[in-house]
Amino acid sequence: MEALGTVKKLTFAEGQHVKHRIDALDKDNLTHSYTAIDGVILLDKFESIAYDIKFEATPEGGCKGTFVSKYFPKPDAEIKEEEIKEGKEQAAAVYKVVEDYLVANPQACA
Repeated sequence: MEALGTVKKLTFAEGQHVKHRIDALDKDNLTHSYTAIDGVILLDKFESIAYDIKFEATPEGGCKGTFVSKYFPKPDAEIKEEEIKEGKEQAAAVYKVVEDYLVANPQACA
């Protein structure tokens, strides 16, 4: 498991990147908190974006995920609602790809 405060850089195919800092990990309660501190995701408008993720088992045998994002804009930044909506849709698309992969490859987390 990674240490709190660890910064990870993710580089995308287009050469763009994002840096995330690990803020909290709780394997027993299935929670993960991290903050985007640098990169394309900030759109030059945000100081940072914090994410809190929690998974809970469902009676059907699967799980339910709760995702909370907290945006910290730069002073005098003009933020449009559609930019926030687009960011949420992109994040949901990434989680959907991960979900599809894990459903097709359950041994990947074993």
